[in-house]
Amino acid sequence: MYRYLLFMICLGMISCSSPDKEKTASSQSNRQLEFTADVQFLRTDQTVISKIEAAVADTDELRSAGLMDVYTLPEDSGMIFLFDNNRPRSFWMANTPLSLDILFVNSDMEIVRIHRNTTPYSQESIESDRPAKYVIEVNAGYTVRNDITEGHLVEFNISSTAQ
Repeated sequence: MYRYLLFMICLGMISCSSPDKEKTASSQSNRQLEFTADVQFLRTDQTVISKIEAAVADTDELRSAGLMDVYTLPEDSGMIFLFDNNRPRSFWMANTPLSLDILFVNSDMEIVRIHRNTTPYSQESIESDRPAKYVIEVNAGYTVRNDITEGHLVEFNISSTAQ
């Protein structure tokens, strides 16, 4: 009798713990992004190195959200942040579960700083060190795999359907 009761209690504990695990996994829902920009990375002679599709962050609300709560990002995609002026920028990884490469781009479309393999959820400030008007975030390792370096150029087009 006690064995049966102990067996039922254990069985209940196992079956009760599984839904909790499922609940935790589903609570980490991947925020959906709309990729409305085409971004090209160029050498100084204007030859194309690589291209990505990017979500556009062009309002304070979108810039603040960035890639927070995004758990997966397709390999050749990212986010481009558009600002009104060219000045030193600072980003952080709070609530961002992905490791990223962050590229700071000035008003001349030149990559002035790259921070590679950022630490997810970090509250450390990631600085541009130089004025930047645009910031591009891609999956960690993208800039190394594609041999993108500071001094390279960026070109982008935003779809007319973007808000």
